[in-house]
Amino acid sequence: MTAMIHDDFLLRNETARRLYHGYAEGMGIFDYHCHIPPRDIAEDRRFDNLTQIWLAGDHYKWRAMRANGVNERFITGNASDWEKFLSWAETLPGTVRNPLYQWSYLELDRYFGVRDTLLNEATAKTVYERCSEMLRTEAFAVRNLIRRMNVKVLCTTDDPADDLQYHRKLREDGFEVKVLPAFRPDRAMAVESAESFNTWVLRLEKAADVEIWNYHTYLEALKKRHDFFHEAGCRISDHGLETAYVEDYTDGEVGGIFEKIRSGTDLDEGEIRKFKSALMFELAAMDAEKGWAHQLHFGALRNVNTRMAAKLGPDTGYDSMGDCAIAAPLAKFLNRLDAADRLPKVILFNVNPKDNEVLATMAGNFQDGNMVAKMQFGPAWWFLDQKKGMTAQLDALSNVGLLSRFVGMVTDSRSFLSYPRHEYFRRLLCNLLGTDVEGGEIFEEIDTLGRMVQDICFHNAVRYFGIDSPK
Repeated sequence: MTAMIHDDFLLRNETARRLYHGYAEGMGIFDYHCHIPPRDIAEDRRFDNLTQIWLAGDHYKWRAMRANGVNERFITGNASDWEKFLSWAETLPGTVRNPLYQWSYLELDRYFGVRDTLLNEATAKTVYERCSEMLRTEAFAVRNLIRRMNVKVLCTTDDPADDLQYHRKLREDGFEVKVLPAFRPDRAMAVESAESFNTWVLRLEKAADVEIWNYHTYLEALKKRHDFFHEAGCRISDHGLETAYVEDYTDGEVGGIFEKIRSGTDLDEGEIRKFKSALMFELAAMDAEKGWAHQLHFGALRNVNTRMAAKLGPDTGYDSMGDCAIAAPLAKFLNRLDAADRLPKVILFNVNPKDNEVLATMAGNFQDGNMVAKMQFGPAWWFLDQKKGMTAQLDALSNVGLLSRFVGMVTDSRSFLSYPRHEYFRRLLCNLLGTDVEGGEIFEEIDTLGRMVQDICFHNAVRYFGIDSPK
């Protein structure tokens, strides 16, 4: 059987092939947003079998299996790892035209050399045993998996109260790949429940060694943790929001709201929005002060199936695209920061394609001639990080901004087998440019375009985040 993933996969013309093989293919990876557990890297974990590394925690695959009629026992339940893998193997042929189909074969090829076998019920045992045996060897410990994909920098996603012990261990070990924390203060804004918020504040209080008794000391504690992350090499914050929060407020109002929730009383909707508006501004201002990049992930509607979310917890496959209004509140938020001279570098992500041009044009409103592309329309994310979504993001950015200054792709993944998504993106990028060249729409020399491709793949991120990458 002919290999599914061949040298010219997704490359539809000669110029695309020249751009990819001559310029993109050998570039390192700067993965500035992922959810890989730093503990696994620090401990150089080895996985016992393919289920543990490929299916555990992967809500993309879980959603597909549920749609295929697989019982939850074989997804997140107490079935054996082999039974869970078999259920996935039975599902994969039904994912044709879903990105999981191509991603799965790309990952099987790049990590395990499985390139001439379709995964299905009949081949599942052979593939499972072959890959699991490989995973138990030193060559497949997670640090070597990262090296294999030519990753130079990866930024994890970390709570402000985290002690960052595993990042510290990686530095002490001298691991040559830079594994850096990213500051994710979603819990700091999660004031919908007084009980859960106050439980988290106790963690923050202990981590910062600050007695939190009012809003001012709350900000002091967050600032101390922000400083701590900076000392650990962090240069990026990350925020998951339905939309921007931009209610008008006074310091007195916010102080009173904080005292109310700390007393154990739940807030009303107006108070929640005022508190989030105040804290969004303060967190962005902290980033601006230190020269960090401020990532805003907009539009996800989370934990929609409340019964299953209560049973399994968050990030288990019960989220979807939302359709919140983004343009007006985001404009007010960015303008509020800009007017106060507190606007940091910002990367705008959307999960609903209706907002592509909204965010791409919004970025253009606040560009700063003092640096290249201070405001970024971020890569296709979550439900959009597939062929159509990536191409649409590149088109929107190209039409209203500068594709040449784009900081490139991220994995946004919890899996150590997801790094071929960067290759997938790069092939699509080269195919897009190659098609325009051969259609007579781009006139630049191949070397000029090749350097632009390399910038998008890697160099732009190095310059933008101010993080030197290993050679």
